Amino acid sequence: MDIFAGINGYGQGEPWTIGGLDPLPEEEWQRMRGFLALSDAEVRAMLTTVEALFKRGHELVVGTYDYLQRNEETAAILGWEEGADPAHLAERRRFFTVWLARLLGMDFSADLAHYLFRAGKFHAAHGPRHTHVPPVYVTGSVSLVNATFARFIMEEMPGHAQAPLALAGWNKVLTLHLHLMQMGYQAAQNIDQGDFAVSFVMFGRMRTATGAHQLPVSVADGATVRSALRKFFNYFPQARGEVFDPAWSGGERTDAHGTPWFTVEREYAVKPMWRVLLNGKDLSYIGGPAISLTAGDEIHIFPPGR
Repeated sequence: MDIFAGINGYGQGEPWTIGGLDPLPEEEWQRMRGFLALSDAEVRAMLTTVEALFKRGHELVVGTYDYLQRNEETAAILGWEEGADPAHLAERRRFFTVWLARLLGMDFSADLAHYLFRAGKFHAAHGPRHTHVPPVYVTGSVSLVNATFARFIMEEMPGHAQAPLALAGWNKVLTLHLHLMQMGYQAAQNIDQGDFAVSFVMFGRMRTATGAHQLPVSVADGATVRSALRKFFNYFPQARGEVFDPAWSGGERTDAHGTPWFTVEREYAVKPMWRVLLNGKDLSYIGGPAISLTAGDEIHIFPPGR
């Protein structure tokens, strides 16, 4: 018997789930790598070019930002119409150099997937300088890197038998990097799109997992808590494992011949002792995340013990 049933009006809390979340960055990384079919032979060919590309790496970094300064549109985006701010330029060169080092180091780790996802969020003006870089320039810059790789390999390794296969591999890997950045960009864009904003406030371990204390999330008129949670945990995918346990729901689809097939979809079930509050009320006691939101609402996420 719940002795507080008469007070809270609901009795024992009900567990709840959310579904429809985007894949985790590391899952999307593996899915896209599989689709591109990056072969062992291509990877071996890429390795033969690493020294030549590393030798010209600083030239690539400097040349990239010289080009962005000369282009009127990218110079305006970066605020460099009258020339680059030295501190800002040094900051961007460092970021590019770290990325290039991981690329040439053949890093295919889950950590890199999250790194690229975060870079995409920065392109959507969610970085410390709040600079919005439209996707056309990110896509174009990756293409320019690919073209520069081809030129460097041609100049440093003329006629090398492995060059064509290596370039095929680098093209696939750069496309993979671009895809993860676009994924992060879209997650950030979704946070900013809607008719009004609700405020997420994090406590305890959630602040460590997200690196933030709060985040405004824009939602459409008539949106539910569930839709806001989807946006939040698509933006902070690294925090899902803190709050949720994986769960699975069954469904059914019919193929072109009318044959029914059983399907399984992943959901996320809130962990015991974790509390998600809407305006101070625990979702587990007020009907779960299907509740509609209104302007000014706050969603607080508390770990156990808080």
